Amino acid sequence: MVTEHSDAVVDTSELALKILVAGGFGVGKTTLVGAVSEIRPLRTEELLSEAGQSVDDTDGVDQKVTTTVAMDFGRITIRSGLSLYLFGTPGQDRFWFLWDELSQGALGAVVLADTRRLEDCFPAVDYFEHRRIPFVVAVNCFAGARAHGAHDVSRALDLDHGTPVVLCDARDRDSGKEVLIRLVEYAGRMHTARLLDSVG
Repeated sequence: MVTEHSDAVVDTSELALKILVAGGFGVGKTTLVGAVSEIRPLRTEELLSEAGQSVDDTDGVDQKVTTTVAMDFGRITIRSGLSLYLFGTPGQDRFWFLWDELSQGALGAVVLADTRRLEDCFPAVDYFEHRRIPFVVAVNCFAGARAHGAHDVSRALDLDHGTPVVLCDARDRDSGKEVLIRLVEYAGRMHTARLLDSVG
């Protein structure tokens, strides 16, 4: 909406972009969405049960007692006129059928990675690569995890050239916001390049 104030014309329209936060079980998706959201985040967490022990691999995250069964949702304003709607995906295989619905209309995605269980983010990387959804890999720096540089993680995941890898602390709002800004910038460049290719 455009409103007029004396001689000035002020554009009060707001752009809202949809972003996915994905990755393996227990990697910090719910934590990241909760840390950066300026509204009370919507969570669909349930307690882990004995019935799920055979399908939920808690090796390395044995302190985890809940799991996301549908999605997390949060909202953050990056700057005046630009907000991000964050959708955290469930991490276990049995909930992956929800990903297609959640990914509809997404600008891009953050794939959270834990270097102690790096292989857990392979399915998310494959998912977004095959659907040509721009993504960044955000390495959640857990205490006690062996330090790895962005280049090493990129090689280990066999990422396409130019796919950003950033280090972060999913508990820290500023750190999470920097990841989201990096994603918006990267996804914007990718979508612009594709648009130019299509009209060229």
